[in-house]
Amino acid sequence: MRRVVVTGAGMVTPLGCGVDYNWRKLIQGVSGASKITRFNAGDYKCKVACEVPLGDGSNGTFNAENWIEKKEIKKIDDFIKYSLASTDEAFKNANLSELKDDLSHRSGCIIGSGMGGLPGIEQTSLDFSKGKKISPFFITGRIINMPSGYISIKYNLKGPSYSTVSACASGAHAIGESLRLIQHGQADVMVTGGTEATICPISIEGFTACRALSSKFNDHPKKSSRPFDEDRDGFVMSEGAGTIILEELEHAKKRNANILCEIKGYGMSSDAFHYTLPDPSGEGAFRAMVNCLNDSKMLFDEIDYINAHGTSTPAGDKVEALAIDRVFNNNPKKINVSSTKSQVGHLLGAAGAVEAIYSIKAINQNILPYTINLDSPLPSSKINFLRKEPMELSVNNVLSNSFGFGGTNVSLIFSKFNG
Repeated sequence: MRRVVVTGAGMVTPLGCGVDYNWRKLIQGVSGASKITRFNAGDYKCKVACEVPLGDGSNGTFNAENWIEKKEIKKIDDFIKYSLASTDEAFKNANLSELKDDLSHRSGCIIGSGMGGLPGIEQTSLDFSKGKKISPFFITGRIINMPSGYISIKYNLKGPSYSTVSACASGAHAIGESLRLIQHGQADVMVTGGTEATICPISIEGFTACRALSSKFNDHPKKSSRPFDEDRDGFVMSEGAGTIILEELEHAKKRNANILCEIKGYGMSSDAFHYTLPDPSGEGAFRAMVNCLNDSKMLFDEIDYINAHGTSTPAGDKVEALAIDRVFNNNPKKINVSSTKSQVGHLLGAAGAVEAIYSIKAINQNILPYTINLDSPLPSSKINFLRKEPMELSVNNVLSNSFGFGGTNVSLIFSKFNG
């Protein structure tokens, strides 16, 4: 089986634009949560979200004109804009540009998204009901595979190009499927990750209706996202994008690429239990992690850290903790676990990609991020919940979890590259 490495990364999150900028804020324990500003949420039960900071492009703010032609900006929803921005950084980080000649046919793109252009669909529906004509760019600016399409066109990627749609596991599935395409010889380079931008009235009210969002801390937004804490009451809606460049090892070596890490494992499962609630036994999450470990040919005691799915929902966090306890039942010491969603909120279809990049940074920097707002951790026999401060540790292998509505589960393993 061909080995696959990561050679580039880029991201846009509520902590700001850029991988290094994000990492500094993450390690400092900064929260991206605030009261919703994108619309008037005064009468809503949930009034908190993690919004990408907008501005002139300085100090980590997002300005679409830095990446997209002005005439194109109004044609596309934010989820496409964020993905183009994160991909631009990933290409620069990987020292790649537009791919030419035969290499273009060996390069592809899979960007996952759970919801796509929901804000644009909502606004167009409202405008249409008032008699306004529908834009000819309505469809192409909203459908979920368009980030992959735009990126493929911009960088001349003529290999596999599509999108994964599996709710909050979309970004992780995109990375895993890209891994498989390279492993099995159908591509040498894959641009992959996830993107999401659904902070809009219908989304906030929809997730509130299914009892998924936090509302207890509306007056203290930065305390809202509290994974694995006994006082958690739901997740905080977030937005952004994460893109990584995967390459076949020999291909990366041939061009003297800077290898960030190796991706070694990809495991999946389905709860087949309920459309929103996880299997309370944790069986599905357990099997995804075990399948991933088996795929990587690693033993459970080789994992140094788990970047948990940890959304801050009452049911989800409890189940994930149970599953981790079961996987690491025979581990002689507790496994280090944290959820970066405590700081960036839940990016839905982009979560797995953003958390993959945080996992890669943990390997590169030998520092583990911690979970903020974790005042009273859930009981666990095998988890060392990282809280109050980051941990310095020689990090060789990180497991990252992503679970989604419909009972879908994904685990990925990233490892320090050793030649």
